[in-house]
Amino acid sequence: MKLDILVFGAHPDDAELGAGATIAKEVANGKKVGIVDLTRGELGTRGSAEIRDQEAAEAAKILGVAVRENLGFADGFFVNDREHQLEIIKMIRKYQPNIVLCNAIDDRHIDHAKGSKLVSDACFLSGLIKVVTKLEGESQVQSAWRPKLVYHYIQWKNLKPDFIVDVSDFIEVKTQAIMAYGSQFYDPKSNEPETPISSKTFTDSINYRARDLGRLVGVEYGEGFTVERCIAVKDLESLI
Repeated sequence: MKLDILVFGAHPDDAELGAGATIAKEVANGKKVGIVDLTRGELGTRGSAEIRDQEAAEAAKILGVAVRENLGFADGFFVNDREHQLEIIKMIRKYQPNIVLCNAIDDRHIDHAKGSKLVSDACFLSGLIKVVTKLEGESQVQSAWRPKLVYHYIQWKNLKPDFIVDVSDFIEVKTQAIMAYGSQFYDPKSNEPETPISSKTFTDSINYRARDLGRLVGVEYGEGFTVERCIAVKDLESLI
């Protein structure tokens, strides 16, 4: 299955928090979008890996993505090395996306920056024909493929975006997808330990950050992204 956009997240819920409304918008525009989670979030204070699996599946349905996979890397301890790069490359070559979205380049959680660089490096290596990969159980060598564009969504830290997507019509879908992770976010009835993302303040921040990003570009809600290279436009009217 060829995808238009492949979204990577170090943990289940990263894609929803960083780019959930953009994903929903692209799906609504007829694009085929997939999500690949690097870990199962097994070190998360609340819930369990099994619960996260169920929540991720429900969130994927809400967003309308074509596929969601989990690579099962070690939460908190995966590294940017050949072994992990090859697993990312297999996903890139399997789905041949034109655009890859991935974690923030700098963030509070150490896995986010690690995941960001890991995916970015794999996107480059995936275009080299002498890097040979095969999917498990298959004998055919995968064709080299390099995404045209790699964008990084913004997470905990307020990084300065290089561009902002107008997601005014899709903020509710994003919120629904995030709240599919009921074990992780604000629940006044929960007896689990408090975490930085389980407070009502954090849940509220999802909305007001989107409003603030939207304000910067004259729309109601926005999601911000950073880029790895200069943005090219066809003409002066390409920007709104």
